[in-house]
Amino acid sequence: MMITTKGRNALKVMVDLARHEGEGYISLADVAERQKESLKYLEASAKTLSAAGLVVSARGKSGGYKLSRRAEEYTVAEILMSGEGSL
Repeated sequence: MMITTKGRNALKVMVDLARHEGEGYISLADVAERQKESLKYLEASAKTLSAAGLVVSARGKSGGYKLSRRAEEYTVAEILMSGEGSL
């Protein structure tokens, strides 16, 4: 199975948020820096993850993204489907 860039970026965002779970909202700029990925691409992935209900977002100075539930409760399949559409 081939995974597109959208799917890989969705996984990168989710893994990074899981690693920093419990630290509150994480900015995508921090995720992009740690993952060495374009902020623009990660923003698109975060938008689809948020629309799927996998992450929650907050605006403002201390805003960003965080997981909507515990990291253990996610599956790779649901993350990929949110980024890829249908597999």
